[in-house]
Amino acid sequence: MFVSLPSRTRPSLRWATPMLFAVLWLAFLWASTRPDATQGALLLDWGALTGGTGPVDTLRALWTEGRALRLISALFLHADWAHLLGNLVFLLIFGLPAERVMGPWRFLLLFLLGGAVANLAAVLAIGAPQQLVIGASGAVSAVIGAYLALFPRAKLGVVLPLGLFLEFVRAPASLLIGIWALLQVVFAYIGPAFGAVAWVAHVAGFAFGVVFALVARAGIARRLRARSGY
Repeated sequence: MFVSLPSRTRPSLRWATPMLFAVLWLAFLWASTRPDATQGALLLDWGALTGGTGPVDTLRALWTEGRALRLISALFLHADWAHLLGNLVFLLIFGLPAERVMGPWRFLLLFLLGGAVANLAAVLAIGAPQQLVIGASGAVSAVIGAYLALFPRAKLGVVLPLGLFLEFVRAPASLLIGIWALLQVVFAYIGPAFGAVAWVAHVAGFAFGVVFALVARAGIARRLRARSGY
């Protein structure tokens, strides 16, 4: 991955991304070592749970039954290793450079608030009652959206299989992320044909991340100027 950043800025401590990485990993490791019955209870107690038969009933359940905090706690629950590792890889790739310019506190807010919005969109979009939404995919999608808004001209390294060889090429991040975002929209309409994945959460999280970064641009610019001594 290649990102152009101001060269005169002082390096800053990036703790939010490593902390989230560690918490996500440890939460899954701890949950996976519990008995099966306990694991099921954890998902029911802390996952984002749909309620009722429509969006209005779901919103009412979130408010009256104290389920709103589950929109955040669900970010730290994952179904399996593949689910977790995919989120961790993308969190590191896009989170570290985003946090570098946003600052750890703003980045942490992006992750938590973006994940909550993404999970809310998912539970509202799911028509069936008593369905669980878990995983940090929506929050990571928000990070990807913010990365695109912050680094629209960045390039990402891509390994392409060419016959018996692997070729490393640089491609515009806007192109790769744009293709990824388009696929999320398509999969959101296709639905269950591609597995039990809350594609709507990806779309909502990505859109939130783009808007969040654009709104926060003035504050980010002030932070970079202060770091560079201007």
